Amino acid sequence: MPNISTLQFLALLTISNVFMNLAWYGHLKFKGSPLWLAIVASWGLAFLEYCFMVPANRIGSGVMSVTQMKIVQECITLVVFTVVAWLMFGEQIKWNTVAAYACLVGAVGFAFWGKA
Repeated sequence: MPNISTLQFLALLTISNVFMNLAWYGHLKFKGSPLWLAIVASWGLAFLEYCFMVPANRIGSGVMSVTQMKIVQECITLVVFTVVAWLMFGEQIKWNTVAAYACLVGAVGFAFWGKA
């Protein structure tokens, strides 16, 4: 069972990634709006992302290495991205996406191999 710090890290990181994905891709739903507005809105969302990412990394660094945190972050990013892509853009998950995600799960396993 993960300790409370690990759970806090994962929760904050997930929230952070929701804001990150909305900042990076959300403006694509509003291609008719001015570019400057998309940039300003994205920066606002990125600020919120950092409000969750910085504490997540501070907490996470107490329970895992920086490399392990980055690998976990990338996996969470892809899961959150998949949900955002499906909800906002109607993208469907295909077999090759599932295969790629399985490889990432393997990468997480290797990153944590041997950790007590």
